[in-house]
Amino acid sequence: MEPETIPGSVTVEPVVLETIARLTALGVPGVAGIAEREVDRLLGTTGHSVAVQVREGQVLVDLHILAGPDQSLLQLGRRVQHEVTRAVRQMIGMPVEAVNVHIEDVVYPPAETWQGDEAA
Repeated sequence: MEPETIPGSVTVEPVVLETIARLTALGVPGVAGIAEREVDRLLGTTGHSVAVQVREGQVLVDLHILAGPDQSLLQLGRRVQHEVTRAVRQMIGMPVEAVNVHIEDVVYPPAETWQGDEAA
């Protein structure tokens, strides 16, 4: 059953789209985190770790992520693209022009120090 159409409008702030993209990316297995810093780009320009633009009714997402170890970075990037696209379409109902995934680093867990008996 279709919901009743009510006159008016629904506005979604860009920060909501950023939150959807951020949380969705963090939920993808193999993503260790979001690069939480200003990212120095080529040519001296600066970007944000999660940036969303709406152009001509379509969403464009740029994500800067940290990958976990032992990942195919290509496959990880594609999984993030797929999941973010699916989430935006499902939650907002807007078409997605592109999801650009920038893998900033691979994060390894800290090496556990062995604390065995050191008796002489």
